[in-house]
Parts: sequence; structure tokens; C-alpha cells
Amino acid sequence: MSHAVAKPQGWGGGTSPLGTSHGKMFMWFFLISDALTFSGLLVALGFLRHKFADVWPVSTDVFTHFPFTHAHLPLIYVGWMTFDLILSSVTMVLAVEAGHRKDNKAVLLWMFLTIIGGAIFVGSQVWEWWIFIEGSAEGAMRWQLIDGQWVEKAFSGANLFYNEYSVTPHYANFFFCVTGFHGFHVFSGVVINIVTFIMAYTGVFERRGHYEFVEKVGLYWHFVDLVWVFVFTFFYLL
Repeated sequence: MSHAVAKPQGWGGGTSPLGTSHGKMFMWFFLISDALTFSGLLVALGFLRHKFADVWPVSTDVFTHFPFTHAHLPLIYVGWMTFDLILSSVTMVLAVEAGHRKDNKAVLLWMFLTIIGGAIFVGSQVWEWWIFIEGSAEGAMRWQLIDGQWVEKAFSGANLFYNEYSVTPHYANFFFCVTGFHGFHVFSGVVINIVTFIMAYTGVFERRGHYEFVEKVGLYWHFVDLVWVFVFTFFYLL
């Protein structure tokens, strides 16, 4: 006499076993992969900084400028940028909270302020790049190979090959790579925030009956803010 063996039943769809939507789950997958990319950049930065410790510039001697003044203010402007981005993270928290209450007017207000904060940060980073590339008026003397001969010449600012801040190009290269990669994330976040604002303004979320999209955008924005804290710490402060 044969007995039928019951086959184990797998998940048949419907409610997620993790209690979250697929959208938020895949946003977390993306953020984890992005975190690994930033981690690789910061680890490489630490390795080369240790290798060239004797010629690695001190950031407080490099980033001393502030708009509309010629005063020597080490890292004050970078600190202001950090404060601005953290403040935009607070407004994003308030936007997500308003979405949970389905308060569309509050979502519009806090999303607008988040967009302003992100735009200020992007503009500030553009200004910082410009100052970094232009450099000081006096520059620094560097040996350069010209027509097979080493010639000492003055060099101001920075590019991917030479910079006045160090005899090694790695400091400038990591500045462009790390801050540029993060700046692209912030710029992308500002664009996404604008799209979210338009969706809220046109009543898309009210028709859907939920504001989950705002929450997913908030996850991305908080990640961008958190990464900057690490960039600020490991590149500028240490």
C-alpha cells in the first residue's frame, strides 16, 4: 500500500516574509552594494595615505577658503556643508513622517526644504572644486619632465597629474574621485527629490493611498548623508 508524500509548500506570493515591500527591499539591496563601493574607496584612501604619510597634505592647510572673505578658516566651509546636509536629512525625516500621516501639504513643505538643502550642498561642492583646482596665487614648485629633462616649475591648483598640495598626485585624485562620486549621488538625490515633490504636488500619492515612495527616497537620502559623514571624517579630519 503506497502512501502519498506531501510536497513541502514554498512561499506562494502575497505578503512578503520580511514584512516589507519589494520596492523597499530592493532599495536596501542597492544601498548595501553602494556602501561596499564607498567602503572600497575609503579603504584605498587609507592605504595610500599610510603609504605616503610623509608627503600627504593636511586638509586643514588645504581647505581654508570661505566665500566672500580672504580669511584663513580651516575646514569651516566644509563643516558648513556637512551641517547643511545633515539638516536636509532632518527635513527628509519630517517628510517621511508626514507621509505616514498622509499629510500631503506637510510632505510638500519638507520635501521642498530637503531639495533646497541638497541644492545648496551641490552648489557648495562645485565652488569647493573650483577653489581646489584653481589653487593659490603663488602655487608650489614641482619637478616636471619636459623634452627628456627634469625642469622645476611653479604649479598652482590641482589636476589628475600634478597639484600644489603634495608631490604625489594621489591626494588630488582621491579628492576628485571620492567627493565627486558622492556629489553625483547628492545631485541624483536632488533630482529624485524633485520628482517626488512633483508627484506629491500632482496628487499621485493621494490617489495611491500611501506614501511609500517618499519613504524609499528617504532611505536613499539618509544613506547619502551618512556616507558624507564618513567622507568628511576620513578625508578631511583625519
